[in-house]
Amino acid sequence: MKRLFAVLSIICLMLVLGQGTSFADDDDNIYTMTVTSSNPGSGVAITVSPRDRNERANGTTTFTRSYRRNTSVTLTAPSTANGNAFQKWTRNGTDVTTSRSTTFTMSSSRTMTAVYRTTTSDTTAPVTTASPTGGTYTGPVTVSLTRNEAGTTYYCTGSSTCTPSTTYSAPITISASTTLRYYSRDAAGNTETTKSQAYTVNSQSGNHSGLTWAGYPMCQQCHSSEVNEVLNSTHYQWKGSAAEMVNGATSQGKIAQRDASGNIIAGASAMNAYCINVLGNFPGACGSCHVGLGAAPTATNSENIDCLLCHQKDYKRVKVNGVFQPDTTMTITMDQAVRTIHKPERANCLQCHAKAGGGDAVKRGDIALASASTTDRNYDVHMASTGGNLVCQQCHNFSNHKVAGRGSDLRPLDSTVGVNCSTSSCHSGKTGTSGHSTTAVNRHVNRVACQTCHIPTYAKNANDTAATEATETHRDWRVSEYNTTLARYEPTPTKANNLKPEYRHWNGTSWGSNLKDPATYDSALGVYLISRPQGVINDTTTATKLYPFKYKTADQPYAASLNMLIALSTATYFATGNYDQAVKDGLANMGQSNSTPYSTVKTGEFQLLNHQVSPSSQALACTSCHVSGTATQMNLKNLGYGTKEPTSTLCDNCHSLKSYTSSYSNFTSIHSRHVDSKNIDCSSCHNFSRPER
Repeated sequence: MKRLFAVLSIICLMLVLGQGTSFADDDDNIYTMTVTSSNPGSGVAITVSPRDRNERANGTTTFTRSYRRNTSVTLTAPSTANGNAFQKWTRNGTDVTTSRSTTFTMSSSRTMTAVYRTTTSDTTAPVTTASPTGGTYTGPVTVSLTRNEAGTTYYCTGSSTCTPSTTYSAPITISASTTLRYYSRDAAGNTETTKSQAYTVNSQSGNHSGLTWAGYPMCQQCHSSEVNEVLNSTHYQWKGSAAEMVNGATSQGKIAQRDASGNIIAGASAMNAYCINVLGNFPGACGSCHVGLGAAPTATNSENIDCLLCHQKDYKRVKVNGVFQPDTTMTITMDQAVRTIHKPERANCLQCHAKAGGGDAVKRGDIALASASTTDRNYDVHMASTGGNLVCQQCHNFSNHKVAGRGSDLRPLDSTVGVNCSTSSCHSGKTGTSGHSTTAVNRHVNRVACQTCHIPTYAKNANDTAATEATETHRDWRVSEYNTTLARYEPTPTKANNLKPEYRHWNGTSWGSNLKDPATYDSALGVYLISRPQGVINDTTTATKLYPFKYKTADQPYAASLNMLIALSTATYFATGNYDQAVKDGLANMGQSNSTPYSTVKTGEFQLLNHQVSPSSQALACTSCHVSGTATQMNLKNLGYGTKEPTSTLCDNCHSLKSYTSSYSNFTSIHSRHVDSKNIDCSSCHNFSRPER
């Protein structure tokens, strides 16, 4: 009996423990499946197999079933529901299959949705395009798949027989040779026939010698990060930070900027005394020097970038139906062009910068096509092949395709890196207190820019070119003339050589007139201002220095009722030479009535001179500027350096009037006695101070 009792006790204990363990397993390992439907949202009969733990099987949406972990469940939806055709199953909102039956293992709770589409008469399959298409590439290639209508695109890579099953959501990067297969299905359920593209990727390891021209996008296959840098540069966007402008929008440049409604943003698009503004002719004729292929720049259209313009000196292009294409008259083939890519040379930069404003040397005055290859040191000691033979980047440093340096008349600042004449590799120490041979010159470097003494003349002619390097000093839009070289009408220009700069104080910031700004009249100059350097003689900071400038005027249209300078349509003017119609079309482009009355006024702008540096032997002599009565280069009194009172009164403030002969030797003697010997501050005699002395 004792043995029987013990056995029965063990059996009971096992049953109790077994029952407790069973309940624990159910709590931890039971998952819920919710079955819903879409279009219609309910009432769809779904076949369910097997029965769940509560012996429930088929159901009508929406319903739930509970299964133990790892149970294999199959759901089958009807082919139609309320007249709508079955489209797909989704799990927790993610596509699973387009088959009406789907089988899965219960590894977690989930919501399964049978999606139906409204039956339509659309029986046309979508069309999917791959860009770029298959071919041979020298590095990884990024491929985009584009549908012509709403739907879903599927793809696979690998063998030529792989089955597209991956849903396309972003461009595909192909780093090794492969076949891309793809198709799309539209919302009506129409399925495209699977397409294939074969990509062969041959790594060149930076060597272009084996390349074959395959179109402009080929550069991005290896240099996508560099292309993206160009995309965000001022060279491409034609706008940028206006941090060094004292007026206008925070972003300024050549291109007309618009708000969300398409209205022109005032204070953002630069006016000038040449072609006035690009409005209405960009990316037309005004886009001939843009580093794009013909489309206006956007924040994303990197495929429009033309890398060869800067990286192949022998490359030429022509515009066909608004899009730039290689010029078949080039001296090299396009295969040769891409195999001999190089860093920018002077010729690359000058093809645009020397020809700005409508022709060679027209706009800047201190650079011309001659700067690319001249041997004349007197023309430009820095760029002449017998002189410094400098390439542009040696002064205009590039970082991430952003360039250092900004002319005083240019609105955007591409790089915060400045351009300095005295570096560790060029003119080291020249801006220091002992950089020059005389104390007098060393005293000037804090307040007089290097260019002021070393560019005594601009618009010089190089002695080894047949062309003239004359620059434009005035432009009259009222009188047109036909330019046979450019095959268009242009305003009548006035040009000149060997010009003496205008001098102004400049602190590195500028004021500029922009599209739709109120016009500003300068009574001293008798012109409406276009651009002006900022800075005055009595600035206490040494950032303000005396600089040389080209001064340029123009006769251009003005609407008094709007108090605005008018950006006439250069597209109209170039085509017809009709000033009146060009002004009217320009008013319309600006969003104004083309019947707005207008007149013609004179405008003027200052442009910083930095190039055509002369040999040191031709630098200005002291007597070129001192004294005002005999100086040949500039009148310092007119620039604010005169005494604040007549000397007859001024000298009596400290002592009796001394006899004085207006000569350079007397000037230096008196100046040295007061400044060097007695340490008298400039403000005692002048309307400015020089605390650094």
